[in-house]
Amino acid sequence: MDKPTLVILAAGMGSRYGGLKQIDPVDDKGHKIIDFSIYDALRAGFGKVVFIIKKENEKDFRELVGDAVSRHMPVEYVYQELSRVPEGFQIPEGRVKPWGTAHAILCCKGVVKEPFAVINADDYYGRSAYGELYRFLTTHQDDDKYRYAMVGYRLGNTLTENGSVARGVCVTDENGFLVQIAERTKIVKTAEAAAYTEDDGKSWTPLPLDTPVSMNMWAFSPSILTELEAAVERFFTREVEKNPLKAECFLPIEVDKLLKSGKATVEVLHSADKWFGVTYKEDKPFVMDSIAKLKAAGVYPDVLW
Repeated sequence: MDKPTLVILAAGMGSRYGGLKQIDPVDDKGHKIIDFSIYDALRAGFGKVVFIIKKENEKDFRELVGDAVSRHMPVEYVYQELSRVPEGFQIPEGRVKPWGTAHAILCCKGVVKEPFAVINADDYYGRSAYGELYRFLTTHQDDDKYRYAMVGYRLGNTLTENGSVARGVCVTDENGFLVQIAERTKIVKTAEAAAYTEDDGKSWTPLPLDTPVSMNMWAFSPSILTELEAAVERFFTREVEKNPLKAECFLPIEVDKLLKSGKATVEVLHSADKWFGVTYKEDKPFVMDSIAKLKAAGVYPDVLW
C-alpha cells in the first residue's frame, strides 16, 4: 500500500484574523503552525504533503513553507480558484469567497490517488493524532462501504476567548463510529459552557463543553473525491442561487450525507493532545506560549527543518 498523503487546506482568506495567518510565524525561528503539523505527519510515516492554496499565494508558500519541507518529503500544490466550477455554471457577480472545504478537497482529484488525511493549515492538532491517522489509513480500505475516519476533540478544548468559531458537532454510536455531524458556523464560549446560533444571534442553543467536535481532521480513501465531485455539482445546482456571495460546500456536511445514505462509515479516533489554533490575532500569544512549552518538554526540536 502507498504511504498516505497529508492534504492541507490553506486557501482560506483569513478574514477574521486579518491576514494570511497560515504563514504567520509562531516562534522565534520563523516556524508556522503548519510546520509543526507537517513535522508530526512526517514523523508518523506520511509520504507526501499537498498544499491546497490560492494560486496568488504560491510564491509566499513556496518561500516560507514548501521549499524547506521539500528537502524532507515530496510536496505538491493544488489551487482552489473561484473559476473552478462545474461545467455549465458561472461565477456569481461580486463573489469573492472560496467555495468551501468540500470544493477545496475536490481540487485534489487527479493529484491525490492514495489514502490521505485532511487538516486545516492554521490548526495545531498534536503529535498523537497523526499516529492515529497513519495507523487507520494503512490498515483500512473500502469494502462494501467507504471506510473513513476523523479525529474528534472535546469542544471545551477548541474554543477561543476572542470570538466565535465554526465546528462540526458529532454524535457517535456505542462502537465509536460517527452517526451524525452538524456544522455549526457560530459557536461561542459562555459563562456556563458554550452555545451556537443559526440566526445571527437572535437565539442561542447551549452546547456542553464535553461535546465531541470535528476540527476538519479526516482520513479518506480516494473514493471521497468521486463523491465530492457529485456533491459540488449538487451544491451549484441547489445552493449557489439561494446565496450567491456566501454559500459554501462544507466537507463535514457532505460526509454526513454519505453516512445517512449508508455509503460510508466514519470511525472516530481520539487524540491525547490538546488542539489549539489562531482564529483571531488575539489568539496568537497563547499559541506561541503553547509551542514554547512543547519545545521545552522535548516534543519538538528548536529548529524543525
